[in-house]
Amino acid sequence: MPSVRKPIPGVVYPSKSDVDAFDALGLFDTRTMATAYSEVARQHPDRIALSDHDVVHTHAELDDLTDRVAAGLLDIGLRPGDRATFQIPNSRELVIALLACLKAGVIPICTLTAHRAAEIGYLSRHAGARAHLISTDDPKFDFATFARKMQDEVPSLEHSIVARGEAGEGMTSFTALAARVPEVEVSARLAAVPDDPAQVALFQLSGGTSGVPKIIPRFHNEYLYQMRNSGDLHGQTHETVAFSPAPMMHNAPIICYWGPALWRGGHVVCSPNPTPAALAELIALRRPTWMSVPLPMLVKMKAEGVLNPAHFSGVQMCTAAHAQRLAELTGANVVPLYGMTEGMISFGLFDDPEEIRKSTVGRPTSPHDQYRIVDPDTGTPLPDGSVGEFEFTGPSATRGYFDAEERNREAFAADGWVKSGDLMKIHAIGGERILSFEGRVKDVVSRGGEKINCQEIERALASHPGVGAIACVPMPDPVFGERMCAFIIPAAGATPPTVAALGAHLEAAGLAKFKWPERVEIVSEFPQTSSGKTSKPLLRELIAQQLTTEPAAS
Repeated sequence: MPSVRKPIPGVVYPSKSDVDAFDALGLFDTRTMATAYSEVARQHPDRIALSDHDVVHTHAELDDLTDRVAAGLLDIGLRPGDRATFQIPNSRELVIALLACLKAGVIPICTLTAHRAAEIGYLSRHAGARAHLISTDDPKFDFATFARKMQDEVPSLEHSIVARGEAGEGMTSFTALAARVPEVEVSARLAAVPDDPAQVALFQLSGGTSGVPKIIPRFHNEYLYQMRNSGDLHGQTHETVAFSPAPMMHNAPIICYWGPALWRGGHVVCSPNPTPAALAELIALRRPTWMSVPLPMLVKMKAEGVLNPAHFSGVQMCTAAHAQRLAELTGANVVPLYGMTEGMISFGLFDDPEEIRKSTVGRPTSPHDQYRIVDPDTGTPLPDGSVGEFEFTGPSATRGYFDAEERNREAFAADGWVKSGDLMKIHAIGGERILSFEGRVKDVVSRGGEKINCQEIERALASHPGVGAIACVPMPDPVFGERMCAFIIPAAGATPPTVAALGAHLEAAGLAKFKWPERVEIVSEFPQTSSGKTSKPLLRELIAQQLTTEPAAS
């Protein structure tokens, strides 16, 4: 496994000693993700690769289509190493866009469709994105107008590319890209793209626990390594049919939910329509064998009477939370999952004892990853059985955030181990070191798996005319795990703000809707610590206690 041939400024690559160690163990692939997929497509040309409610692509069709779109990307002037901001919903087109960029050497920035000007503007500027990939068929948001606004505000953004929907003036569609380069020239165009497995494949994003997400470079060889580990752990093959309505560009979906299936010649099911009825219809139509459906979606499906346990019989599922409840709702075989975009993934196994499946997150997928528990304040290693901050290193671990020297000094221990910000515990079970998640060190809300930084929201709402002082904390929620509650001391003489008023203020500030507070508590003062600071633990206790006295429906 050679070191990267042409380093990208701002990217922290594995050291020479790490590269040599991984090479000696034979861990990493010598192919890029693009080359690996094309080889799989040639092995399984007629098997279904991709589907939604209406359309099916075989692997041969998908490989050919993504070749042509990749050549089109190069033909409009994008170059290997350029970055592209992704805002495409879960769909066939999203997978096509990802594969096409990998083949062209263009690096996707894995943003969300929920992100708005604050996030897209910052991330596109920080990464120097040259293209913005969008969908214009969203009935709830005008992405065409938004893309033009971003082009006006971000100097590097030259291209607006429409993956789904109509391409307006000055925009390029996937259909047009696929037709730009004569078929006889496509292979030659792609052959000129550097084939470097040690190079960046994607710019993933951190969970945003310190505000706007940080960019995490992920490399071709280590992504293939993690997908291989995840797929091997649960026996995925070319016969696997994978489906998850979770955001497909997130790290865990690519590595754990659908990536292993696609890169083994399996079938990936996509759902652009996330309504309960549409999901139920798609599951009945495609009959996935491997799924990760978030609990909130399953709860909605059950509430609307469209959750059919028969369609989950014999299905394997994984979840980052509520494994037992998912099993009870669906009757499926469910294993717990823990993961960080910074690298570490741990899983339960389907033949694990109940003790592991019910109350832990299993063990790392890579036997070569190292992990430890430390005192969050001092960094002193703690013995197994203690609760402390989880740190890790190894072939799965990132070496640094993109172009973020100061943040890298904070986010890594002195010896280079990743500081997770999560509280964990290591249990000795059956001769293994098994992990359990015990909470978070940082001041965040985890809403359905999306991390929301409380301080970011507090800063944004401090300028609301009705807010005198504000403290945001997580409140327990049976569906999303946590939602955000804003404790507010109103400004003198002002009308106390409502949830809707706070949302309107944050929308005007360009913050994604999933970050908005969903409950407001008006108080005259905040509880204090002994040092005179606002006590957020006491606020969390207060709202948790209050929720226990209210009707469940509220």
